Amino acid sequence: MSEATAPKQSIMDKFQAVMERTIVPVGMKISQQKYLAAIRDGMTVMIPITIIGGFACLLAVPPAPVGLTGGNIFADFLLAWQAWAAANASVLMIPYHMTIGIISVFVVCGVAYQLAQTYKMDGVNNMLCALLVFLCVSDAVDLETVSISIAKLGASYMFGAMMIGLLVVEINHQCIKHNISIKLPASVPPNVAAPFNVLIPMTFSVVGFTLLNVLCTMVTGAGITSLVYTIFQPLLSATGSLPSVLLINVITTTFWFFGIHGGNMVSVVTSPITTAALAANLEAYQANQPLPYIFSGAVNGVFGNWITYFAILLVILFFCKSSQLKSVAKVAAVPCVFNINEPTIFGMPTVLNVFTYVPLLICSIINFSSYYLLAEAGILGRFYITLPFTVPAPLQAFLATMDPKTIVLYFVLLAVDVVVCLPFIKAYDKTLLDAENAQEKLAA
Repeated sequence: MSEATAPKQSIMDKFQAVMERTIVPVGMKISQQKYLAAIRDGMTVMIPITIIGGFACLLAVPPAPVGLTGGNIFADFLLAWQAWAAANASVLMIPYHMTIGIISVFVVCGVAYQLAQTYKMDGVNNMLCALLVFLCVSDAVDLETVSISIAKLGASYMFGAMMIGLLVVEINHQCIKHNISIKLPASVPPNVAAPFNVLIPMTFSVVGFTLLNVLCTMVTGAGITSLVYTIFQPLLSATGSLPSVLLINVITTTFWFFGIHGGNMVSVVTSPITTAALAANLEAYQANQPLPYIFSGAVNGVFGNWITYFAILLVILFFCKSSQLKSVAKVAAVPCVFNINEPTIFGMPTVLNVFTYVPLLICSIINFSSYYLLAEAGILGRFYITLPFTVPAPLQAFLATMDPKTIVLYFVLLAVDVVVCLPFIKAYDKTLLDAENAQEKLAA
C-alpha cells in the first residue's frame, strides 16, 4: 500500500505505538528481573503468615477506645472482649510473635528459596544457608543468656533479610558455576549430595558476612540488618507518598489497557513496600502506638480500581442496552463482588478500550487520594491486617482497619465512580448497540 493511500493514524493509535515501543518493554524487563521476581514471589509466600499474625493480634488487642464505658450492646461487647483478651493475652499473642514478630525469618527463607528455584538449584538447602547467615548477622543472639531476641527479627529487618537472601544464593550460584564445591560420586543420591554442594559456599558466606557485620558495627555502631533498614527507611516513606502511589496507579492501569497484568508488573516494586509497611503498622498497633504508614497491605486495591470495576458493572446493568455488555455484566457481577475483575477486563473488553481507560484513570486518582488524605488527617484508620484478596472490598476495608467509617467512604466513592463512568460507558454502549443493530439489518 502506498504512503498516500495508507490509513491515517489516530491519536490513540500513535499513543498505543509509543507505549508499546517504550513503556511496555521496560515494564516487562522489570517484572522478569530475577532478583525483583524472587523478592515478589518470596513476599507472596508471606500472605498466609501475615493473615494469621494479624488476626491473632486483633484478638489479643481489641480496638476498644481508651476510657470506653458500657451502656450499649456494642460498647459492652468491646469491654467483654477486652477483658477476655487481657486474661488470655499470653496465649493469644503467641501466633503473632511467631509470624509478624519474626517476619524477617520467613522473608529470608522465601526470597532465598525463590531465587534458588530460578537458578534451578536445591531450594531447601539454599534457603537454610541464607537463614543461617541471617541469624548470624541479625544481632538477635544473646550469648550471655544463650537466647534469641525476636525483637531483632521483626519488620524493621525485612529489607536486610531480602538482601541477605539474594546475596547468599548468588554466592552459592557463583561457587557452583565455577566448580567451587564438594563433588561426590554420581552414585550418591541427590538428596545426600545436595547439602555438600552448598557446604563450601555456606562456610564462605557465614565467615564473610560475620566479619562484615563486625566491621559495620565497629564503623557505624549498627550491624548489617540495622544499617540496611536505615538506608531503606526513607525509600519506604517516599514510595508511600500520595504522588508516588498515584503514579503507580497510572502505570498499573496503563499496563492493563494493553492487556498486560498491571498488578503483577508493579508488584515487584510494591509488594516488599506494602508488606513491610503492613508489618510495621501491626507492630505499632500491638504496642498501642500511632500507625506510621498509609500505603500498606491491600489499601491500593480496596481504595483503587476494585471500586471502579464494580461501578462499571452497575452502569452496565442499570443504564446500558447492548446485549454484549449485558451478557458480560451478568457473568462478571459475582466475581467482581469478590475482587476478581478479569471477566470484566477481558469480557468487555477494557483492553485497548479508551472508553474504560479514561474513567479507570480518573477514578483511581479520586479513590486513593480521598482515602489517603482522610487517613493522613486521622479521620480514617490505616491498614494493619491482611485478609484473603477475595474478601469483598467494603468488608475488607473495615476488617483491615477496624474503622467502620471506611465502609461509608467505600460506598461514597462507588457512587462517585458511577457518575464518572456513566458518560464513558454509555458512549461505548452506543457504539456497540449501533454495531449490533447494523449486524441485525444485514442478517435480515
